[in-house]
Amino acid sequence: MATNDDHHHIENDPDFKGLKVNKGVENAPSINPNLSKRLVKRKRQLSVDEYVEGILAGNVTVLSRAVTMVESALPQHQEIAQQIIERCLPHAGNSTRLGITGVPGAGKSTFIESLGMHIIKKGGKLAVLAIDPSSERSKGSILGDKTRMEKLSGEDNAYIRPSPSAGSLGGVARKTRETIILCEAAGFNTIFIETVGVGQSETAVHSMVDFFLLIMLAGAGDELQGIKRGIMEMADAITINKADGQNVDRAKLAQAEYKSALHLFPPTKSGWEPQVKTCSSLYHKDVDKVWEMVLEYIQLTKGNGYFDDNRRSQAKYWMYESINEQLRNHFYHLAHIKEALKETEAQVLNDKKSSFVAAKELLDNYFKNI
Repeated sequence: MATNDDHHHIENDPDFKGLKVNKGVENAPSINPNLSKRLVKRKRQLSVDEYVEGILAGNVTVLSRAVTMVESALPQHQEIAQQIIERCLPHAGNSTRLGITGVPGAGKSTFIESLGMHIIKKGGKLAVLAIDPSSERSKGSILGDKTRMEKLSGEDNAYIRPSPSAGSLGGVARKTRETIILCEAAGFNTIFIETVGVGQSETAVHSMVDFFLLIMLAGAGDELQGIKRGIMEMADAITINKADGQNVDRAKLAQAEYKSALHLFPPTKSGWEPQVKTCSSLYHKDVDKVWEMVLEYIQLTKGNGYFDDNRRSQAKYWMYESINEQLRNHFYHLAHIKEALKETEAQVLNDKKSSFVAAKELLDNYFKNI
């Protein structure tokens, strides 16, 4: 005869010969009862003074925590971050800021590691930052880069920081620019800003660096296709990577093609004539020449006054960008605007109201109630 316990499982019925299902154990509690007895260690929130002192002392752990505050969307974190930035600003600005972009597969990671190791061997301190507003969709590359740049990430004088993984390009770019200030205050005298996507992010990078480098490949079809004219115009130099083995001749041919193409663009405001170099990051061949060229550019532009003028223009540009971003955020986060947006959007979709009239009404509503 079956017991009560047996009847918990139909398989234990006498009709199912040869089957036996044992009674299960009760669910274990989801929370460890001994947890309350333990001391749960949490990171103590540092004061603004402690953040600033740590950064100025070159403490990378404190720097990383400060960058996390910069990237946070919480208002209280933003308030602390802005105080830290304000205090670090007088200690910033003493670095060479290099923007690096390139077509997918051009070997940006290998190039950054090779050039970075060269700079560190020369006694430099390097921070590698990224702008990647699309990483949630494309999964980006800098997180992978950090694991690929094994030598560089193991160096005491190197700091690699992935970009915030979400947010608008303007927001990510502003946070990257603020991170530059903190890195410079921490004593990093060379900053690489890598752009992962292609398109608008190049413009954002160009607006925060001293030198803009475009990395290309040879032998990948028509070299002048697949790269926007605007990006070519922004470049202070083009480097053709992977110029090794059987690819050397193709790299030289591509170099000649790019030189011809660059001559078609109007002269630069900096007085610098954009150059085209070839290198092999994998074999560390001619990478040092790329760095010599960057230093040559810095010397020229500091001499003719363009370097400081450009930095001042960039600071003004980011002031207006910050105003635009904060106004936009304030508008979209107001409760009565959120409510009005749903209704107005439906009217626009149903052709009951034009886009322009709808926008004007929403803005009038915003200004009336702030």
